[in-house]
Amino acid sequence: MTPLQDQFESLKREFPSATLQSLPSGAVVIAIPDFALPQGWSHPTTTVRFVAPVGYPFAKPDCFWTSPDLRLATGGVPQAANHTTPIPEFNGLPLLWFSWHTGQWNANRDSFLTYAHVIERRFKQLQ
Repeated sequence: MTPLQDQFESLKREFPSATLQSLPSGAVVIAIPDFALPQGWSHPTTTVRFVAPVGYPFAKPDCFWTSPDLRLATGGVPQAANHTTPIPEFNGLPLLWFSWHTGQWNANRDSFLTYAHVIERRFKQLQ
């Protein structure tokens, strides 16, 4: 099993409905349906997608996408999010892009699960 497959299997233990889709460049898109959201969002769950770039895990995930209709409970578009940035090489689904970054990343320690937890922390910030 490759490191990418191994990390995906670890992610699936916490997020069993996660899927992995290869892109022409060799990057992959990880999708996590029914990603639980804290109160303060327009929906209780959303589908989250992020890209594991070519060179992963030394090249870290950066940014993520959700269902296009996700909003703050107040109706506002979340900070650092827009509808104009698609997933490169992906199928063109309309999605909401979050320009949200990991900061520190250690390829020997961090994983898909680490990045899923980064996304969870972002959702706790109701902005």
